[in-house]
Amino acid sequence: MIDFALISRSTDRYNFHSHTQFCDGRNTMAEFAAAAAAAGMEHYGFTPHSPIPVESPCNMPAIQVPEYLAEVARLRSLYAGRLNLYAGMEVDYLGDDWGPAHPYFAGLGLDYTIGSVHFLPGNDGMVDIDGNPQSFARKLDAHFGGDLRHVVELYYSRIEDMVRAGGFDILGHYDKVGLNASACCPGIEDERWYVDLTDRVTGAIIDSGVAVEINTKAFHQAGRFSPDRRHWKRLADAGVTILVNSDAHFTELIDVHRAEALDILRSIRNS
Repeated sequence: MIDFALISRSTDRYNFHSHTQFCDGRNTMAEFAAAAAAAGMEHYGFTPHSPIPVESPCNMPAIQVPEYLAEVARLRSLYAGRLNLYAGMEVDYLGDDWGPAHPYFAGLGLDYTIGSVHFLPGNDGMVDIDGNPQSFARKLDAHFGGDLRHVVELYYSRIEDMVRAGGFDILGHYDKVGLNASACCPGIEDERWYVDLTDRVTGAIIDSGVAVEINTKAFHQAGRFSPDRRHWKRLADAGVTILVNSDAHFTELIDVHRAEALDILRSIRNS
C-alpha cells in the first residue's frame, strides 16, 4: 500500500492523477513518463478513467486493462531508480452497483485508486456532467429539467455515498460540480443551503480518513482549484492527507499550477 501521507510530507515532486491514450488523455504513457522524469518528479501515477457499464468515449474499455497494466510494468522497469511509477485508476462511482468498492477493481492488482463522481442519473440514464459550463447547461436542461439545485444535491449525495462505500485511496475533485453550477448561477456556492451541504460533505470526508486531492486542472482556465480554497483549512486542521495533483491530460500540463496550490496549502498549515 502506498503511504501517501509520508510521500506528501517528504516531497512535493509527485503527481498521482493523470490521463493518457488509454482514456481521454492526449499523450501516451511513455510520453508522460518522460515528461515526469524531465520535470524532476519522484512519484508519478497513471489513472485512466475506469471501465464502466455505460457508454462513454472518455473511459478505458475493460478489454484494454491488461495492455495498460503491462505498459506500466514496462515503464516501471525502464525508469527504475529514477522515477517511481504506479498503476492507478480513476474509478467512477455510478451508484450501489458500480464504484471503487466493486470487486472488479480489487482484482486488478492496482497500486491505488481515485474515487470520483462524473456521472449522475438523469431522466433518461446516466449523464456525464463533467464537461465545460456550456455543455453542463445544455445537459442540465435536457436531462434534469433545468433543476440546478437537484443536480448539486444529487452530486454531493453521490460523493457521500461513495465515501461511505469506500474501496478507494484518494478522493478526486470532490466539489467539482461547483465550477459549472457557479457558471450557471453566480454566487450559488455562497447560498446558505449550498454552504450547509458542502460543510456536511466535508465533515463526512474527514470522518472517513480518506486522502483528498487538490486538483489544479481547472485553475489556468477558471481560476479555481477543486476543492475550492474555502475548504482547505478545515481539511488541513483535521489532519487529512492532502495531495496536490494536476489531473494532466497533456504532458505540458503535468505540473500546472501545483506550485501555487502547494504554497497556499503551506501557508494555511503554518497559520
